[in-house]
Amino acid sequence: MINRMRIFSLSCIMALGLAGMAHAQTFSDSFAGFGSDNKEPIEIEAANLQVRDKDKSAIFSGNVVVTQGEAKLEAQRLIVFYSGSMANGNADGQPVQQSISRLEAKGDVLVSSKDQVATGDDASFDMEKQVVVMTGKRVTLSQGPNVIVGKRLVINLETGKANLDSSGTGSNTGRVRMLLQPNSLENKN
Repeated sequence: MINRMRIFSLSCIMALGLAGMAHAQTFSDSFAGFGSDNKEPIEIEAANLQVRDKDKSAIFSGNVVVTQGEAKLEAQRLIVFYSGSMANGNADGQPVQQSISRLEAKGDVLVSSKDQVATGDDASFDMEKQVVVMTGKRVTLSQGPNVIVGKRLVINLETGKANLDSSGTGSNTGRVRMLLQPNSLENKN
């Protein structure tokens, strides 16, 4: 089990990333760089880890905290889906490198980086398509004093395009709300 955890941790460090920002920040920057920054190590803490090599998944549960540099992901449960095998290695005895294809964060999800915070009930990170979807009764993005609220957030990490809507069913419909403080988004170089 220790070797599986070590191989999995190494693959996380190589395949996952919570990148720092080098450009003017936007609301979508809280998610920017997932899967693109291999320079900083990743630390994952959780109460439990269950590796399901047959299903090609690893399940972290119990107050999961993922950090890299200034970025942090918190959730009650994190499921990491990967390709490759964590068992035994290749014919030369070398561990097989996994590629993380998808992350599913469940329960009180919080993503933060510098002065940006995004919260929701659940989040899905599709590493291959570079798309993040965060959902919940209340999905909130904030940067300093600026706040935007909806129910479903979709971010294309390649283009930086973000869509937030408030669609719901029945009486659970609403509107997207935004509060911007004057001059708060100016680039401070």
